[in-house]
Amino acid sequence: MTGRPPPGGPAPPRNDLLLDLDNDQPVYSTGQRSALTDDDLLNSYAYDQDGAQARPSVSYDDFVGSGQARQQPGGRGPPPVGTSASAAGPASPYGSQPVNRQYSQTSDLGNYQRYADDFDDYPEDGTSYYQAGGAPGADSAAAANARNRNSVLSLGGGLLGRVKNKLGMGQGYSEMDLPLTESRAGSRPEPGGAGGGAPPPKDKGNFKFGFGRSKPDPSTLGPRIIHLNNPPANAANKYVDNHVSTAKYNVATFLPKFLFEQFSKFANIFFLFTAGLQQIPGLSPTNRYTTIGPLIVVLLVSAGKELVEDYRRKQADKALNQSKARILRGSSFEETKWINVSVGDIIRVESEEPFPADLVLVASSEPEGLCYIETANLDGETNLKIKQALPETSTMVSSSDLGRLGGRIKSEQPNSSLYTYEATLTMQAGGGEKELPLNPEQLLLRGATLRNTPWIHGVVVFTGHETKLMRNATATPIKRTRVEKQLNTLVLVLVGILLVLSAISTIGHLVQQSVQGDALAYLYLDSMDGAAAVARLFIKDMVTYWVLFSALVPISLFVTLELVKYWHGILINDDMDIYYDVNDTPANCRTSSLVEELGMVEYVFSDKTGTLTCNMMEFKACSIAGIMYAEKVPEDRVPTMEDGVEVGIHEFRQLRENIKSHPSAQAIHHFLALLATCHTVIPETSDTGNIKYQAASPDEGALVEGAVQLGYKFVARKPRAVIIEANDERLEYELLAVCEFNSTRKRMTTIYRCPDGVVRCYTKGADTVILERLNDNNPHVDVTLRHLEEYASEGLRTLCLAMREVPEHEFQEWFQIYEKAQTTVGGNRADELDKAAELIEHDFYLLGATAIEDKLQDGVPETIHTLQEAGIKVWVLTGDRQETAINIGMSCKLLSEDMMLLIVNEEDADATRDNLQKKIDAIRNQTDATIEMDTLALVIDGKSLTYALEKDMEKLFLDLAVMCKAVICCRVSPLQKAMVVKLVKKYQKQSILLAIGDGANDVSMIQAAHIGIGISGMEGLQAARSADVSIAQFRYLRKLLLVHGAWSYHRVAKAILFSFYKNITLYLTQFWYTFQNVFSGEVIYESWTLSFYNVFYTVLPPLVLGILDQFVSARLLDRYPQLYNLGQSNSFFNKRVFASWISNAVYHSLLLYIGGSLFWINDGVQGNSVPVGKWVWGTAMYGAVLLTVLGKAALVTNNWTKYHVIAIPGSFVIWVVFVAVYGIVAPKLNFSTEYHGIIPLLFSSPQFWIQMPTLAILCLSRDFAWKFSKRLWKPEAYHHVQEIQKYNIQDYRPRMEQFQKAIRKVRQVQRMRKQRGYAFSAADESQTRVLQAYDTTQHRGRYGEMASSRPVQ
Repeated sequence: MTGRPPPGGPAPPRNDLLLDLDNDQPVYSTGQRSALTDDDLLNSYAYDQDGAQARPSVSYDDFVGSGQARQQPGGRGPPPVGTSASAAGPASPYGSQPVNRQYSQTSDLGNYQRYADDFDDYPEDGTSYYQAGGAPGADSAAAANARNRNSVLSLGGGLLGRVKNKLGMGQGYSEMDLPLTESRAGSRPEPGGAGGGAPPPKDKGNFKFGFGRSKPDPSTLGPRIIHLNNPPANAANKYVDNHVSTAKYNVATFLPKFLFEQFSKFANIFFLFTAGLQQIPGLSPTNRYTTIGPLIVVLLVSAGKELVEDYRRKQADKALNQSKARILRGSSFEETKWINVSVGDIIRVESEEPFPADLVLVASSEPEGLCYIETANLDGETNLKIKQALPETSTMVSSSDLGRLGGRIKSEQPNSSLYTYEATLTMQAGGGEKELPLNPEQLLLRGATLRNTPWIHGVVVFTGHETKLMRNATATPIKRTRVEKQLNTLVLVLVGILLVLSAISTIGHLVQQSVQGDALAYLYLDSMDGAAAVARLFIKDMVTYWVLFSALVPISLFVTLELVKYWHGILINDDMDIYYDVNDTPANCRTSSLVEELGMVEYVFSDKTGTLTCNMMEFKACSIAGIMYAEKVPEDRVPTMEDGVEVGIHEFRQLRENIKSHPSAQAIHHFLALLATCHTVIPETSDTGNIKYQAASPDEGALVEGAVQLGYKFVARKPRAVIIEANDERLEYELLAVCEFNSTRKRMTTIYRCPDGVVRCYTKGADTVILERLNDNNPHVDVTLRHLEEYASEGLRTLCLAMREVPEHEFQEWFQIYEKAQTTVGGNRADELDKAAELIEHDFYLLGATAIEDKLQDGVPETIHTLQEAGIKVWVLTGDRQETAINIGMSCKLLSEDMMLLIVNEEDADATRDNLQKKIDAIRNQTDATIEMDTLALVIDGKSLTYALEKDMEKLFLDLAVMCKAVICCRVSPLQKAMVVKLVKKYQKQSILLAIGDGANDVSMIQAAHIGIGISGMEGLQAARSADVSIAQFRYLRKLLLVHGAWSYHRVAKAILFSFYKNITLYLTQFWYTFQNVFSGEVIYESWTLSFYNVFYTVLPPLVLGILDQFVSARLLDRYPQLYNLGQSNSFFNKRVFASWISNAVYHSLLLYIGGSLFWINDGVQGNSVPVGKWVWGTAMYGAVLLTVLGKAALVTNNWTKYHVIAIPGSFVIWVVFVAVYGIVAPKLNFSTEYHGIIPLLFSSPQFWIQMPTLAILCLSRDFAWKFSKRLWKPEAYHHVQEIQKYNIQDYRPRMEQFQKAIRKVRQVQRMRKQRGYAFSAADESQTRVLQAYDTTQHRGRYGEMASSRPVQ
């Protein structure tokens, strides 16, 4: 569309702010390349660093589909006019334009330090090691050393590596500690380091206090030398091996990492400190092992859980590392494991297999060394990318040829840029050496998969953690939940209360002794003569009371929480509702410590391809000459006659009948012929005669399959012809010219000489560009538009098909212009080709339209709609084009017909800032409330996002985004996904973020969020291995959050609060006792009985509350998603709720102590006037406390099972039996002698049996009254739902929902004209190159290779 204004004339200036109401067409990106590279962005900015310099992000369009060259950092700009494309830089494999690449290292500087630790030279580079008689597997010590280099111990990511690097003792190049890549523009030292200039100033900021300097810039290390077919030479360089680990720990790092994580919890530090105080003789009123023992048990349980979860990660890694690979050894390929693949190996990869490492393509089975790869696991793009080997190596199709290959590759050092690569290949040629340039077109990345190509051969250049995929990965982060952080704060509050109680008791003791010192002389108390004695006594008393009241912080809570969360993980794993039986994939909770945050999520960041969609296209319907045809016809749309006009939808079988005799038969023929010929699909015929279509785009594959379904079968391709079978005839269409698809033209045109000798121009593309190029004689335009709107309202992706007959003389004149445009030199060839296409793409006749379903996963629309009802904001981050993303957004209910789309699609930073600011102002300054916040949706493309994520604009962008109910970010790179998540995390500190994806490109996003969910889908298991929870389908997220998440949050909150309550209730009775024992620090309960309180008697109630409690059933939680707000607002675990539980505990302890004292007044004087003593009434009070605490558990539980009966009443029975046995046996074994003679007195006393239920009822009557009044007069939302559940009240909402659905359908059709997308997601590849290389009528050679059909130059 070069030279032609957009439809409807030039767009008016956007001064209104929210929508371009004057323009009927959506505004789409032109796909131009940003001026920033991935390396600029990775090195110049990090969200986690304060004071970091401003750093831009990079959109997906910076790498794919460049429209025109732009000025690059460092002064590299587009080549001057008159410069050849080859001089300007190698052609990008992702676009038809030559692009000027950013180089990471130069390949011709000889003054760099070698990567190897030794500097031996290998002059025999030109010969093969195997040719010279070498044996594979030599130098095993070097190989072992290489593996050691890849271990966490030696990498910068490991503990020792970090310490050594801090001390300046680290190795010269550490793969994990360095920035992923360094800025390369203008940063290289001059060769030789001299040149007359002043020496560079010393960088004082890098000085390490005399222990060495910081690590060198990797770009100064120079290229790595990789020897072909020479394993000993490569082994000497000690490159890392191909082992990959995503585990959290290893043998060396487990203890320090685990202890660091555990003692980041204040409670564990508190218990360790208390255990230390207990070891001081004479100060502790309790046994010295009552704290250190339980603490060790807690740590062992936590360690066991961590080890089990990390073992599962290691098993997943092991399965990947043990995958099969084929390595060239001598003159044949041997099967081995991925872990044994080394740098310099030549390996063979076959169709549908992933690449085990980063490879340089040497040869393939396809003509001219072409191969197709799918990078969805890297960048989310489903279109197949085309890679091509060098012509000099593309003929090496046999293993014997490869075995004789000698030479070396001089490659750049490992870096994270997925879209750049610089290297040279030096090989023998004509008795000498020939140096050949390598670029990204030859690079095959780990994480990508070979498609539609029987096999390829490649040389390994990067392995293991040095591959570009792993360089983009981050270490498995240690995530701590919001509840856990709050728990830390509450522990500090309790420690503060503990200090207050200790201070009160200590001061009371000092006052008591100073006032009544003489009267207490018989106690032999420490003297208080002098300030030093008072201070010493103060410290001694503080330690005593600290230990006495230390159990206010329940040590059992933390082992209870570990068990509860681990069991929650098991419940998720075993849930059959989120088990996918199609491929036997259950849910897998890999990090159970995060389960409660599943119930607190406010933002969901989702990938699209493979997560929301199935990555499968289906040809569903078409409209030809105003008649609709579909695969399946609804009963209410069966064709009928109305007013003499046939309306409705015909089945495809009717189309096959219509092509024979219907008035539209000619249109049907050209429609189907266009589908069968106008594409870049390659047919592959098997030995059995079956044809498999190799499609670079799933859309194109679906269209060709649709043509086959309707009787027009594409059977063969020649460089200048396409052969199809139709109506039992074999028809050959002579290909005259191709006007390629790109993101600006939005259409593809092929010009054929048809079998009848007529030259016809076949075009398919978006309706916005086809309809404006029609002639005046098109009777079916209006009806076709109505059909397009109906298709779009159903979420189908549409294309318009048109044709015109071209007179021979017109074609000849045009072809001369086209050929001239093809040979244009000077960097504007694409523009000239676009202009030439415009000359022939006019006066079309509209044949009809197609409708393709980008098949959503089952249940996606319902899931997203339900999540939005639950108050969760869903953001979709996708590499797809804007129009495609909007279309999918509509079909999956992320966007609805009543939403106002805010489209941000600008070409520079100033325009982006202005657009964002005007939209925010328009929303904030509205006075008539015409804009509802729940109806706003933001759509931003990758280029605008590049600018919006800059430091000075990020807050502006976020302010607008959080106002919207839904956000779609299009054309985003993997790095931008993580940056968007980190941006929201940075400013929305109280919000819980969840990221969900299925590809390796989603890993950084998954790890950046509070919770990462991986889909075990079509794109491999990289995301699932890096996630906290993995599920098989997006729809399972609904139950995972609304049911398991809500339950987990409620259960964990209740378990924590009850644990605090039960301990404070018991230990505050000890505090009240200090006022009765003249602050002596005397205990009222026997020491081991105190310890058993948490270990035996009250351990089960918090477990059953934490594992089995259901405040609302799963069915009703799903039916009323609004209940999810309870977790988002943290209603069950906040400071007010915590304070109410603590106040209740204080109240209960006071009642229990006063009541217990009254029941046993004056130490319980017996009939013989002898008091029973404090151990009797203390044990009786212990029973009353226990019964009250268990009664409270019964009062707060929401459902009763047999396990509740065992845990709550059962715990009291356990105490009664245990204390009876223990109180008799223990004194006879000479420990717990306080119980000597106590049990007979206690159990024979009616006061004991009356006291326990009386005090428990007295305490809990207030709780019961509060619960009753709360539900009666101020009920919460979930109280109503609990009543609906209990009484099975009928819900009459479905009728209203059906009515609202019908209303939405009407509105949606009215709005669809603006939002209609088109189904053409082919990458901006060179389609002509592919079409001219293949001749599928020829047979493959001996090794399965297909010779090129292009004439030898």
